[in-house]
Amino acid sequence: MPAVSVADLSLLPRIPDPGQSSPAERLVRSVNTAPSGFEGEGFPVRRAFAGVSMAALDPFVHMDQMGEVDYAPGEPKGTPWHPHRGFETVTYIIDGTFAHQDSHGGGGLITDGATQWMTAGGGILHIETPPEDLVTSGGLFHGIQLWVNLPAKDKMIAPAYQGLEADDVTLLASTDGGALVRVIAGQVAGHAGPGSTHTPMALMHASVSPGAQLRLPWDTSFNALVYVLAGNGRVGGQGRPVHVGQLVVFGDGDWISVRADDRQDGGAALEILILGGKPIGEPVSHYGPFVMNTREEIGQAMLDFQAGRFGSIPPNALMPHVPDPDPVRAEHTGI
Repeated sequence: MPAVSVADLSLLPRIPDPGQSSPAERLVRSVNTAPSGFEGEGFPVRRAFAGVSMAALDPFVHMDQMGEVDYAPGEPKGTPWHPHRGFETVTYIIDGTFAHQDSHGGGGLITDGATQWMTAGGGILHIETPPEDLVTSGGLFHGIQLWVNLPAKDKMIAPAYQGLEADDVTLLASTDGGALVRVIAGQVAGHAGPGSTHTPMALMHASVSPGAQLRLPWDTSFNALVYVLAGNGRVGGQGRPVHVGQLVVFGDGDWISVRADDRQDGGAALEILILGGKPIGEPVSHYGPFVMNTREEIGQAMLDFQAGRFGSIPPNALMPHVPDPDPVRAEHTGI
């Protein structure tokens, strides 16, 4: 980790130090530790938003850190075909590969720094699964799935798909030259990421070298969250200590700060996901794969799914690869 890196950060545009122009640093409101669980066919996740109020997260609904796990041959798992309605799913793969296909023609491989941005809108079916060669070989897998809510006026829009390759992200360096910031969506200091969003928001992945500090200007109309993917450091003017698997919620202000501890496990950098958006401020009714405004709308989503109104699984569709439990039989039968 991570997949997208730069050997010489001095070649990148620098983020101006916001502390030079504004004293309004965002202070830390809370630090929560994500519990572990399993998703899909049984791959390990950390539930990044567990224990945090929906009001503090708005416009986000859910986020899982998938892995980091080093699979043995035959172990990689994903999710089978399933529905969504009323929001957008953002799948960012740091290490490893997921294959995606949906009922509206979207699809492809998401690998090593790439992002899949799927607008479920009025209804979609999709699958995310490791390709056959990865299931066979095993290997490192690490990623994030984020659910971004849609306002009521956009919940039934037509589904859409964006495939953002690793080379598409905007790369910036911190003021002190010690942090690499990958802008996936939104903008920082006038530099915009490639993601097109219905809900105003920003999403970034930063690697902060041991002892370095990232001071990042932040839209005052957005909330501000930092999730620690790996490593340990301190956040905000209070210097609150944080470590892997923790979510930081910041208060109001013009900028945020994160400092990496001088000593990191294995000498690696502090890896953080930085996200925020303009709160929608509407009621949220969330049940399974549906995110709507009312319980009645959830009920209608379930009826529409059962009636086949979310599209259909395409012919010769992508399916999870199940390794043969008998390698000798597989060798002789060509399975």
